Amino acid sequence: MFEQCLYFNTTALARLLERLWTQAFAPFGLTPAQAFMLRVVLEKPGLLQRELADELTIARATATRTLDGLQKLGLIERHSTENDGREQAIFPTTQAVRLRDAINAASGEVTRRLKRELGAQHFDAVVAGLRGIRSNLE
Repeated sequence: MFEQCLYFNTTALARLLERLWTQAFAPFGLTPAQAFMLRVVLEKPGLLQRELADELTIARATATRTLDGLQKLGLIERHSTENDGREQAIFPTTQAVRLRDAINAASGEVTRRLKRELGAQHFDAVVAGLRGIRSNLE
């Protein structure tokens, strides 16, 4: 019935992938959204909150809620900027830095598993195709 429906098929795929990454990040007490955000913060310390939202292509309010959770876990700190006291730069804590390699490894393992199951070329083509679709629709 929905063989040609982009919405149905991408949403069904997203639910499957959500389960895989939920399992991968559960040992750290993180949701996939938190873990991916933390990975960006670890890679780009000092990113402004709005830049972080843009990087992850999420709404600023969503970024705020996810950052609130990471802050409660003691994994990020927010610092007001000198230019505008309303803007906040996001930095990982020492605890987060200690988790970096393990979080990246957990995510990498999910990616390796998917590449094994789908074939690396197919996996890469699907990701590239989805990125292209997203880019065209933005």
